[in-house]
Amino acid sequence: MDIVSTKILKYNKNKKWIIILMKNNGKYTNELAEFGKKLLENNELDKGLVIISEYLKTLKNAMRCSIFIYDKEKNVLWTILADGIEKIIVPMHQGIVGHVYMTGESMIENDVSRNPYFLKEIDKGSGYQTVNMIACPIHDSRHKTIGVLQLLNKLEGFTEADLEFLNVFTNFIASFIELVPFYQEK
Repeated sequence: MDIVSTKILKYNKNKKWIIILMKNNGKYTNELAEFGKKLLENNELDKGLVIISEYLKTLKNAMRCSIFIYDKEKNVLWTILADGIEKIIVPMHQGIVGHVYMTGESMIENDVSRNPYFLKEIDKGSGYQTVNMIACPIHDSRHKTIGVLQLLNKLEGFTEADLEFLNVFTNFIASFIELVPFYQEK
């Protein structure tokens, strides 16, 4: 079988497994398996989130990555990971991440200035200019939405293929977040 694209994503209808194959001089490697191995070798949340962020930014050619988690007591989403900025706190019903969290639906926005949910105040406060973004809900093992993954500023804009990949990839993030406390007990 000849691979036209350098990256292929396959998953079954239940999204229970995922494989990324890359062609390199006729040799195929399972890049995602290597990523998973590296992540599982780590049992610290902070370090694991950095591994996730670097992997996603490299793979998707994005400038920044943020992972928001829902705080039920305060009714806000806050970043457990935010590249180049201090912790971001967003009321659950505000912003693109709030909208994604509330609806449970992913969103691609290749011109954030046109999106009524975009919170310009965050860019003003950080000095960073967001041009485009993709945001996907993160579901725990009980299929409850626990947060949102967000990538920012992909030079050529985000695509449906990016969305498809990230919707599956968020399972890795949720599993890692849920399992870290168990690894730390050992």
